[in-house]
Amino acid sequence: MAGLQSVAIQQVHPHLRPTAPTVRQQVIHCQKTIASLVSCQGIGVHSGAPVTLTLLPAPLGSGITFVRTDLGGVEIKASWRTVVDTRFCTTIGNAQGVTVSTIEHLMAALAAQGIDNIRIDINGPELPIMDGSAEPFFTLLEEAGVKDQSTPRRVIRILKTITVEEEDRKASLSPSSSYELEVDFDFAGRTALNHQHQVFRPLEDDFAEDIASARTFGLLEDAEKVWAMGLAKGASLENTLVYEGTTVLNENGLRYEDECVRHKILDALGDLHLAGGLILGKFQGVRTGHGLHHKLLLALFADPTAWTVVVK
Repeated sequence: MAGLQSVAIQQVHPHLRPTAPTVRQQVIHCQKTIASLVSCQGIGVHSGAPVTLTLLPAPLGSGITFVRTDLGGVEIKASWRTVVDTRFCTTIGNAQGVTVSTIEHLMAALAAQGIDNIRIDINGPELPIMDGSAEPFFTLLEEAGVKDQSTPRRVIRILKTITVEEEDRKASLSPSSSYELEVDFDFAGRTALNHQHQVFRPLEDDFAEDIASARTFGLLEDAEKVWAMGLAKGASLENTLVYEGTTVLNENGLRYEDECVRHKILDALGDLHLAGGLILGKFQGVRTGHGLHHKLLLALFADPTAWTVVVK
């Protein structure tokens, strides 16, 4: 999700500790699904409504599919092509106008585990916020187990730099021999909080340790505006990191000293997993958010000279 500082919210947490080339090789080479069915319950951060989420194994090449069980099994493919809204979170929809929102934290957990094929049953229009991070989803995937499917992944190699900008915000993808996300974040002078910078390499670094538990965040003044609009009905200090000036209002404080930028990386990882394969390239973001992530993928795939699909 986007930060409350832009009239929204965010989240983070999964786990990946490649200690040798073997793990990296598996993440790159094989399509994966989960080994067994798992389920969780929670509330939607914007609707405040209860929701049940069930993850199921899916066959080779089927991709990531959300199924609205409350509407008789209507399917929505998770793809950059199906994104219909990025104002407060990432929302996908189908031709019939059926949508599923706040998918980014689960998508980040799937990206960290290298999962390309999965069915996600949901009995409402919004994923549960859980604790505001991706950790509960990552834990759920660990409980289910990850299963190799012995067929090569779709790997998207970036061939030239693509950049999109909006005022003082920017996002880009550029050629690289591995997958890397580098993000800079600050509140653009709205607080005295220090500038935050972080680099994360999904195939090499530990997602569970470094990124997964970073929570969606924002400023109290923005949260109050959102609540006044009748939005973020499920947001609370139990699932959102909230600042009043430079003061953290959450009782237990920060999970990371630079938790905001780590959550920004989490969101970017989840949104970029909508590319439909493993990206081999470097993402750079400055005050980036869901809208820029989507515009970046649109710009990338609109230029056939900027990317190619390789089999690893």
